[in-house]
Amino acid sequence: MSDLTIAGPTLLEIEEARERVSRVARVTPMESSRFLAELLGSPVHLKCENLQRTGSYKIRGAYNRLTQLTDEEKSRGVVAASAGNHAQGVAFAARELGIAATIFMPVGVALPKLQATREYGADVVLSGHDVEQALRAAAEFAASTGAALIPPFDHPDVVAGQGTLGLEILEQVPDVDTIIVPIGGGGLIAGVASAVAQQTARTGRSVRVIGVQAANAAPYAVSMASGVRTDITALPTIADGIAVARPGVLNFEIVRQTVDQVVTVGDDDTARAMLVLLERAKLVVEAAGAVGVAAVMTEQVRDLGTTVIVLSGGNIDPLMMERVISRGLAAAERYLKLRVGLPDRPGQLTRVSQILSDANANVVEVLHTRHQRGLQISEVELELSVETRGPDHVEDVLRRLRDAGFDPNVDF
Repeated sequence: MSDLTIAGPTLLEIEEARERVSRVARVTPMESSRFLAELLGSPVHLKCENLQRTGSYKIRGAYNRLTQLTDEEKSRGVVAASAGNHAQGVAFAARELGIAATIFMPVGVALPKLQATREYGADVVLSGHDVEQALRAAAEFAASTGAALIPPFDHPDVVAGQGTLGLEILEQVPDVDTIIVPIGGGGLIAGVASAVAQQTARTGRSVRVIGVQAANAAPYAVSMASGVRTDITALPTIADGIAVARPGVLNFEIVRQTVDQVVTVGDDDTARAMLVLLERAKLVVEAAGAVGVAAVMTEQVRDLGTTVIVLSGGNIDPLMMERVISRGLAAAERYLKLRVGLPDRPGQLTRVSQILSDANANVVEVLHTRHQRGLQISEVELELSVETRGPDHVEDVLRRLRDAGFDPNVDF
């Protein structure tokens, strides 16, 4: 068949980008997942870009873009704005190419991401309270200094660099039927979908590409439904790496042509997916990188055949990981918060503790108070945090407490 015409980089340009990117980027592992395969009823593979250098796929697009700068542009340095992965990708690429890099990051950026960016040799400037404000500051810096502004997603060289991931997927899983990709601004899915569509057009194969966004920041879901780029008001989400308010111009055009479906997932489901990846696959994946797994676990996508899920990154602050694990446990009903009213007399706490012990539920925190609003003067309230083994175990714990005459109130 003849080559497919798509907006953005051609297949040849993506193949040329792969030659350049191979100097710094690893061909990341493709791991099979028995747990997810059982859920889908078909083979599932995980493309582990969380194990990529700098901890995400971003090195691909950043390095490819920087290699395309002229010698004069390189001499003036580069500038970028990011809260994490793009910052590290640009800083690493600039160091490898001997280019001075200035990275604008929001005030309050996670310390590990800030330190990693600096350790790659970039000059980090903290500016603004979100990425949009940092990006404006970076653009002003570029205008005043002549430094080349390296966009995070909306540029043909960046898209071509990310498209190298699509070529790897086709080589590692030749019989793939569906590829599931996280979407932020759209650089990754535009590159992957473009590479896959153009490569498979030569052979007559058909591969579905499905994008996943965080429900609180999903401009592509709205834009794809309306057929035009649409801005949204992005709300806070744990998947901050894909939290954007608008699709990229070039990215949207490519996605509109090549992506079959865009779905959204909530933060609780994303946290649960991260926990599953940690426990079942032994993989540390940031929230933005786990949304594809969340889409499978919540059955947002189905009838997929042999599936590849892109784990786009693994850069997560340990403090955030602690919060996510707690949230994931709660979402999976393995972490239970109870409030139990008791008569204010000796022995009641012991009774409750014994019931929980007999049910093999592990108490991790207890607050015993007489001062909760609404309590009678002869009453106290227990607030308990309990580890459980899932929904059935939760019901057993609650039943035992009720059988003993208590009236537990639950906050999952």
